[in-house]
Amino acid sequence: MNAFTEQAITGADKTFFQLRSAIVEGEIVAGSKLSEMELSTKYAVSRAVIREAINRLESCHLVERKANVGARVVSLTPNGLVQLYQVRESLEGMAARLAAKNMSDEEIEDLKGLLNTHFQEVKGGETYYQEAGDVDFHYRIIVGSKNDHLISLLINGLYHLIRMYRVQLGMAGPRVSTAFDEHKNIVQAISNRDEELAEMLMRRHILYSKQNIEARLS
Repeated sequence: MNAFTEQAITGADKTFFQLRSAIVEGEIVAGSKLSEMELSTKYAVSRAVIREAINRLESCHLVERKANVGARVVSLTPNGLVQLYQVRESLEGMAARLAAKNMSDEEIEDLKGLLNTHFQEVKGGETYYQEAGDVDFHYRIIVGSKNDHLISLLINGLYHLIRMYRVQLGMAGPRVSTAFDEHKNIVQAISNRDEELAEMLMRRHILYSKQNIEARLS
């Protein structure tokens, strides 16, 4: 099951997904206060449903609560980014190492196919920006690690916040083609079952991404 296209089981799930998407995409501005009353009117649901959604968003690290202020959307800050990417570098490096060991040959071929699709976009001068979900290169490698704890930590926890930084700060510019080349080298290492190289390349790739986004924040 693709974690980015979860099926809404209940009305509360649907509201949670809508709110999460609005925050990640920047429709609800980073740092802004969340009013249960306003949101319940906007989404035509009870305040109890909004309250539950806000609680869930807090566990995804997209919302924070402060005494006397209430719930607000997290702010995108250089320090927040550095901390997030330090964790991401370590966890996704581990995911790439495990993917080199655990991905099936068929999954690796699918990953190569995904890169070919991306190559057409890069060649066409389009921004190298992957939509969330099954087309996301990083998502496939994380799932390919076959480690449930790692998948849960990244996909259900940090990844929506990572996407928030990526979506709102953009991937256009000189980083575009180099990011693609880094992806190609990572896939080659995974395909060669070179666990150590896959980990090193992924860690370096995320470090470069962090430096790129840091430059935009400064």
